[in-house]
Amino acid sequence: MKSLPTSARYDQPGHPPATITEFQGVRSLHLGTSWVQGAMRIAKPDAIELEYVQMMMMWMLFQDRPRHIVQLGLGSAALTKFCYQRFPDAKVTAVELNPNVIAICEAQFGLPPNDSRLNVLQMDALDFVTDPANHGTVDILQVDLYDEEARGPVLDTPEFYQACFDCLGDNGIMTTNVFGEFSNYDKNLQTMELVFDAVVWLPEVHDANIVVVAFKNSPQIDFSVLYERAGAIKNRLNLRAKAWVDGLKGWMLDQQ
Repeated sequence: MKSLPTSARYDQPGHPPATITEFQGVRSLHLGTSWVQGAMRIAKPDAIELEYVQMMMMWMLFQDRPRHIVQLGLGSAALTKFCYQRFPDAKVTAVELNPNVIAICEAQFGLPPNDSRLNVLQMDALDFVTDPANHGTVDILQVDLYDEEARGPVLDTPEFYQACFDCLGDNGIMTTNVFGEFSNYDKNLQTMELVFDAVVWLPEVHDANIVVVAFKNSPQIDFSVLYERAGAIKNRLNLRAKAWVDGLKGWMLDQQ
C-alpha cells in the first residue's frame, strides 16, 4: 500500500486525522490507524466497493421508494453517494461528527456538495436521533458508527437504539453494521431486539462485519417475492441481492 503525501492529510485538531491509502486501484479511508473505514474503486467511484456496505442496502428488498434516507457515520461516503444518485426522489441526510472525514470525502471520494436533496451534517449522531424534530421523519436509517480503534459501535445503548426507532416512520427500516470484539455482537443484537419489532442478521462477511436489519414493524416475508425483487436489484444496480435473500432464508431456518 502507498500513502499519499502528508499534504493530503486531513487533521483538523480535536478529531482523528483522516488519511487514505491506495492499493490495486482501490482508495481506502483511515482515521489515523490501519483500520479501513471505507473504500472506493477509483475507476468506479459511484459503485459500492465493500461487500458489507452493499449489504447495508438490503432494505431495498422491502422498500423501493423511500422519501428520506439517513446515514449515521459517513465513512467514505459510499452509501450516501449511492442513495443520492440512485434514488432521485429521496432526500438524503448524512451525519458525521469528524470534520476531517467530511473534508476528505469531498476532496478524495467524490462526495457532492449539499443541495436541495443532499444534506451532510457535522454533528453527533446521538444528537440527531434524540432530536424530536427528526422523530417519525426517516424511512431508511443506515448506521455504521466506528471510531479510529474500531472495537465496536461507538453508540450501542438502549437509549440510542430507541432514538433510532423513534426517528423511523411507520414502515421504517434500520440497517446497521456490527463489527469488533465478539462481545459486541450479542450486546447489540439483544439491545436492538428489545426495541424493534423484528431484527434479523446475515452471516458475517469479510473481516467479521455482520449486517443487521431492524424493522419498526415486522414485515410479511414471501421469499418468492423477495427473490423476484432481488433479481430486479441485480439488473438495475448490480448488487448481489440474491445472496441477501439466501442469508435471510438461512437466518429464519436457524431460528426454527
